[in-house]
Amino acid sequence: MSKDMYLTEQAMGAVMMALQKSLLQQSDIVPVLKDFKFRLSEQGLIVLNPPTVKLGEETDMSSQEASDA
Repeated sequence: MSKDMYLTEQAMGAVMMALQKSLLQQSDIVPVLKDFKFRLSEQGLIVLNPPTVKLGEETDMSSQEASDA
């Protein structure tokens, strides 16, 4: 049985959202990545707590919503 694990599209989106948020806010990405909670699904690793990025004053978007858009 293989113990290899891979990121799902959702998890990759969460990493990209974390990177985008870090670049926009000029902040360190490491704390966000360290706080990620993962779960293994049939498709691979998913992130249970993806970061949110403010698009405007009243709109928040999670990485899941962004990948659905």
